Amino acid sequence: MTNKELVTKAVTAVFGQRDLSALDQYFDSNYIQHNPALPNGTAALKQVIPTLPEDFKYEVGTVTENEDIVMVHGRFSNWHGKNYIAVDIFKVKDGKLVEHWDVLQEEVKPENTATGNAMFPIS
Repeated sequence: MTNKELVTKAVTAVFGQRDLSALDQYFDSNYIQHNPALPNGTAALKQVIPTLPEDFKYEVGTVTENEDIVMVHGRFSNWHGKNYIAVDIFKVKDGKLVEHWDVLQEEVKPENTATGNAMFPIS
């Protein structure tokens, strides 16, 4: 399995299917988190995921890989009442996600942008 396939499976399982066991399966026990709102490790995600609303949805868009770094352009719908577009950046080592960074912004509808272009998906 490529790193790109591994990360896609991991984020789909955790966020798309809310499978908390995927955190133990795909994420390293010493997972390093660079999002300033979350601590290192997976314990916080194990607490947050079950609290998401019933209509929460995660969609994977474009996924790109450069050796041990994988970037996922995705959409989080109804994350605490808002939709977000994110680029999640993961470092992979020995078949596990070991480190994470993200760039996150609230989604703006195409009709409210200067260009009329949608933020997601990339076409």
